[in-house]
Amino acid sequence: MEINILPGSPPKLIYTIVGGILDFYIFTGPTPNDVIAQYTAVIGRPFLPPYWGLGFHLCRWGFPGGTTGLKTVIHRMRQLNMPYDTQWNDIDYMDKHLDWTYDKTAFAGLPDVVKDLHDNGQHYIMIVDPGIKNQAGYAPYDDGLKSGIFVMKSDGSGPIIGTVWPGNTAYPDFTNPKSIAYWSQMAKSYHDEVPFDGIWCDMNEPSDFTKGSISGCLKNKWNDPPYTPGIGGGDLKDKTLCPDAKQSASIHYDVHNLYGHTEAIASNKALVSIRNKRSFVITRSTFPSSGRWAGHWLGDNNADPQNMKYSVAGILNFNFFGIPLVGADICGFMGNTEEALCTRWMQLGAFYPFMRNHNTKGAKDQDPANPDWSNSTHNAIRDVLNVRYTLLPFLYTLLYQSHVHGMGVARPLFFQYPTDVNTYSIDTQFMWSDALLISPVLMNPLATSVKAYIPKDTWYDFYTGAMVQGTGAMTTLDAPMDKINVHIRGGSIIPTQQPAVTTTLSRKNDFGLLVALSSNGIANGSLYWDDGDTINTTESGAYNLIKFGAASKSVEITVPKSGYKTTMTLGTATIMGVATKPTSVTINSKAATFTYDAINKVLKVTSLATSLMQASKLSWT
Repeated sequence: MEINILPGSPPKLIYTIVGGILDFYIFTGPTPNDVIAQYTAVIGRPFLPPYWGLGFHLCRWGFPGGTTGLKTVIHRMRQLNMPYDTQWNDIDYMDKHLDWTYDKTAFAGLPDVVKDLHDNGQHYIMIVDPGIKNQAGYAPYDDGLKSGIFVMKSDGSGPIIGTVWPGNTAYPDFTNPKSIAYWSQMAKSYHDEVPFDGIWCDMNEPSDFTKGSISGCLKNKWNDPPYTPGIGGGDLKDKTLCPDAKQSASIHYDVHNLYGHTEAIASNKALVSIRNKRSFVITRSTFPSSGRWAGHWLGDNNADPQNMKYSVAGILNFNFFGIPLVGADICGFMGNTEEALCTRWMQLGAFYPFMRNHNTKGAKDQDPANPDWSNSTHNAIRDVLNVRYTLLPFLYTLLYQSHVHGMGVARPLFFQYPTDVNTYSIDTQFMWSDALLISPVLMNPLATSVKAYIPKDTWYDFYTGAMVQGTGAMTTLDAPMDKINVHIRGGSIIPTQQPAVTTTLSRKNDFGLLVALSSNGIANGSLYWDDGDTINTTESGAYNLIKFGAASKSVEITVPKSGYKTTMTLGTATIMGVATKPTSVTINSKAATFTYDAINKVLKVTSLATSLMQASKLSWT
């Protein structure tokens, strides 16, 4: 099937098909957010990731010296105090590219590296490809063959064999109910040796370096249909399996697009069964409802400004698709990045819901602590990582709202301003929910200014709190190399937390509030909080939900849900848009310490030491 959109008034959809039944679901909104919520109500709401999964992730293919290179990067990231939660490995960690193994020569001591990460409050994720080498004596193949869980040749005589990184491979059939137990057992056996925390599913279209199989494909209506949509290679079997291969649910022709989706489900369930905690799966191939089980990265990209720009549209699209936990390979995967490009991309990537820096084998280092880069670059990257970690309570709350209500996290401007036709084509800026406007430098990384559209509304500079009155026009904003422009929409209250080098540490710190008053002096916000790792907290009620409301020169805090016993201390509150200096500020009728910025009209209240687990009122007169 091929679907084309024709512009016009109204626009038209053209479906080119070879048969079958088409079921149409119409989502009437009326708002864009309503459409996404209605869509995810049908396909399933996105999963709630573990809190640590929102921190910074670091990966590369081809660590020089194996374990030595891996440990070098971990060490220098810590030496420079870079916020950093999760270390990843690409296929070079494997023994001859075999799943559920590691190279005990090049990556000798990998279990000790993972233990060190855990001892420092960090996590570890490795890549797993679905192709299983058809080698007798290799347990994943022997056990899969015994269980009968591989995708079979069309005549059922044996597993269909393709070629991927380890050579000739069989492919688990994840539509087979027995595949869940098989995949979980393979994962557990490896986890007993290397206690990983998440799974990265790659090459799961499924990918095959041959055309269909090592023995080709039969000539029939499945492998060579009367119509082929506009796909790579112009052939359904190009770089994948023969469409007439047999799977438990049907022939591969019918379920090809479900392969990555079903692998993500199996990987999610394997992690839950092994760790008894929330899973963290990132998958390349997805399908409607994959967001229930996994997040996504946008696949291999190039280290150039154009690919950085493209990533914005990609992030927004997957939020439409019900997969809000999405990111791109920051600084670019293929090719050597540039210092300025990587700085700008790290600034942009700090606002991807899923933030991972990843590059390819043989490319120059591009981790934030790269010793070839200047101190000013290190500082700029550290600063924006600290901005992300400061905002993690807000991002976590948005993912909770997505999990429960189905809306996206990263959104185009027209979602908030659907009647402003100027926002419709903007794909170089985006918002977090309805509260933050992000305006990155994209096509010229060395530029020190950026043209951004500021919708007609009240906005505040994230860094200074200065009011910016939007007029619905393009504006030139200062953008020195150490800054990404971020604005808070008036009417928003954003929960924050003092950052640290890991979420394990930052979760222990005091919270803060950024209160951005609307033109009529009101604002609202909320905070969702649980232990960050327990399964099904929203279903069991093991969480806290805290509401914030500003009006009449006060901020009221209410606690409609308190199902998670913990300490949550409010340390600071920054109120933007306070026209005159207050004569007094109180918290629960007691005098509070405050400062007032008369130029930017910002009131900052400090040393609050107030529990967020009880109703409170902050007032100024």
